Amino acid sequence: MLENDIVIITHADHFVGPRASQIFAGYGATVICHGGKTEAGITTAVSKEPEDLIDEVISKFGRIDALISNDAYPAVRIPIDEPSPQEMRNALEALVEWPYRLISRTVPHMKRHGGGKIVMVTSAAPLRGIPNYSIYASARGAGNNMVKSLSLELAPFNIQINAIAPNYIENPTYFPPELLANAQAMKKMLGNIPSGRLGKPEEVAETIAFFASKKCNFITGHVLPVSGGWA
Repeated sequence: MLENDIVIITHADHFVGPRASQIFAGYGATVICHGGKTEAGITTAVSKEPEDLIDEVISKFGRIDALISNDAYPAVRIPIDEPSPQEMRNALEALVEWPYRLISRTVPHMKRHGGGKIVMVTSAAPLRGIPNYSIYASARGAGNNMVKSLSLELAPFNIQINAIAPNYIENPTYFPPELLANAQAMKKMLGNIPSGRLGKPEEVAETIAFFASKKCNFITGHVLPVSGGWA
């Protein structure tokens, strides 16, 4: 499905990044990870800034077939009457500015090579809204809307861009071990999920792989919730 494709996965040590890296490599892609561990079929990039990362990959591999912007940021509870402008700036930098810079640097190379795939890992939070999490939901919503706008701009160049919008997925960033060990908290949380369970990282990763593959040439601008029916 992804044989011989050159794929970048950012923040590969966070959220669904580790599992996505393994699954992409298993499908035959050459995976370049920003963060994460070097394994069979997986190369770790040394660059930290978005522009430097893209330049490094182009220098070594000559092209980018798929870019996975896996941007994780903690969802901090901040009521609106306890404002934190700095937290808003931090969230927008991590979840909007960073992927914007990354995509901006990638697109010219994809245009030159006749197309490509871009997948943003965002969140289902802005699709429903969560009380006291307006900063997080606003930043994630901006990412979702970036996908909508860029899909129209990039479609004439055979570049498809979509977003995976997860929620309630097993991972230590959003669901730390102490929460999972709290039976009362888990019962309350699972009661919010129509499917009655947390999703697994591989379920998100497989969806990302489809959006990044050549099987997905006529889908663009879509924000797909992966949340067990929550959104």
